Amino acid sequence: MDLTGKVALITGAGNGIGRAAALGFSKGGAKVVVVDRDQAAGEATVGIIRQQGGDSRFVAADVTKSADVQAYVKAAVDVYGSIDCFFNNAGIEGNIAPTAEYDEDMFDAVIDVNVKGVFLGLRHVLPVMIAQKRGAVVNTASVAGLVGSPGMLAYCASKHAVIGLTKVASGDVAKHGVRVNAVCPGPIETRMIHALEAQLYPSNPGKMGERYAAAIPLGRYGTAEEVANVVQFLCSDLASNVTGAQYVVDGGGTSTPGAVTTMFGRLSRK
Repeated sequence: MDLTGKVALITGAGNGIGRAAALGFSKGGAKVVVVDRDQAAGEATVGIIRQQGGDSRFVAADVTKSADVQAYVKAAVDVYGSIDCFFNNAGIEGNIAPTAEYDEDMFDAVIDVNVKGVFLGLRHVLPVMIAQKRGAVVNTASVAGLVGSPGMLAYCASKHAVIGLTKVASGDVAKHGVRVNAVCPGPIETRMIHALEAQLYPSNPGKMGERYAAAIPLGRYGTAEEVANVVQFLCSDLASNVTGAQYVVDGGGTSTPGAVTTMFGRLSRK
């Protein structure tokens, strides 16, 4: 997957899947614009890229604010002249609680980041790509956008919405030579999955992780790099006929319904 000369813009690139993608794009030859609201984390990602000989810039932004999104888009174009690849990745997990007890403010926060943030990214990046007559977007959805997980009301709703945004946007811009796809990670070895484990079983989150991993057909959590590899493929010329699709990266979990519900099945008895 040769990305030489391309410009990649990545939100939520301070840690986890976003950082893995930033490093992967750089290794593939791309110039990388790192976006995160955590300045220290974002600058750390840029530092790693530069230490490895890559070219990268950091832009601090809150993806829920239109002015911040416009600023990171402008920064990318001003510094590098184009946006060839956009990994619309920033997201939060929210709390775990039954639907009848879910906190309204938490619901709003998750929807704001995971849905409005993705929308604003599309809204302000796509005009640049349309003008270029080229570009590839990958939105971060989740297996939670394909199935329901008890207790994950806001997160599941937001990720279902991301898949809807992906399908609509892909149809809108295909005639301009722009592709829009989504990646749907399952449990990935990042902060987010461990935060969910701790919410469910604060006394022994590691045990919860072992149970959940054992229920996945491949028998383990995925890695951030494995998701990043799929993102790079979808942004590369190898995927030139792929748009409006969602690619599942979950170790076979959604092919085995029990794996999806194992982690959350005891919620009502917590």
